[in-house]
Amino acid sequence: MSDVTAIHNLVQKRNELKNEIAKIIVGQDAVVDQILLCIFSGGHALLIGVPGLAKTLMINTLSQALGLDFKRIQFTPDLMPSDILGSEILDENRHFKFIKGPIFSNIILADEINRTPPKTQAALLEAMQERSVTIAGQNYKLDLPYFVLATQNPIEQEGTYPLPEAQLDRFMFAIKLEYPTFEEEVKVVKQTTSDNKVEINPLFTAQEIIDFQHLIRRIPVADNVIEYAVTLVSKTRPDNALSNDFVKNYLDWGAGPRASQNLILAAKAHAAFNGKFSPDIEDVKAVATGILRHRIIKNYKADAEGITEEVIIKKLM
Repeated sequence: MSDVTAIHNLVQKRNELKNEIAKIIVGQDAVVDQILLCIFSGGHALLIGVPGLAKTLMINTLSQALGLDFKRIQFTPDLMPSDILGSEILDENRHFKFIKGPIFSNIILADEINRTPPKTQAALLEAMQERSVTIAGQNYKLDLPYFVLATQNPIEQEGTYPLPEAQLDRFMFAIKLEYPTFEEEVKVVKQTTSDNKVEINPLFTAQEIIDFQHLIRRIPVADNVIEYAVTLVSKTRPDNALSNDFVKNYLDWGAGPRASQNLILAAKAHAAFNGKFSPDIEDVKAVATGILRHRIIKNYKADAEGITEEVIIKKLM
């Protein structure tokens, strides 16, 4: 199959996938779009939203529609790294045997990741970056495709351990979930308080998703689009010659090179989803907020004046 045909195929399959997810998930189109961009770009996502917005249900539905294995890990203050990775036990023949933890799955939901100490949070890092896990000197490869979706509750900060910047940077997107509209909430209540059972049909195989990930990486990008993405990221750094007074006033730190890489990868996926064979500057702008939101660090002045990350990013484009 040629790459041109493969992109047409991806557009069709993505539309079918959205229709399948819509059987259960009402609204949240922008959130679903960003999660799909993330999966097909080979990245990970951080989902920020208050409880009860169907974050777990969304990922469970998505994993069924993608035909992938799904595991949910509830992060708590007493969770240990071995609870995630697995541990060695002594079997009946007095030999050590490795029992795999929940991290060995295609899609991992790290629920309330900021509820657990950094030692346990860090257990995810190798899996996210290298797609492998090292335990007792043994290296275990994870099944591909591999996608971590972590959730954070923005309103409850007591007894939480904020993610270090280095770990935040590993997430391709930070996606904000908002409350549903009145009409959407009425529809949700009707659906969830009846006895109807909805079947989700798997539309992909693991190999198909891996092939689409390779396809997206093969998409060519014009130099001016790459230069635009790098310029946009450079503008977020207060000590950079390209940054403006607004950034110098309200930001302590800007985004690193991983932001530029992710902007281009996500722009490629965004272009492919819309049937284009190469991304343009509009595709970079379309994905910029989700990619830069968690990579810029505001100062106290921005907090005092109620300046949000979204406002700062809009000023840069």
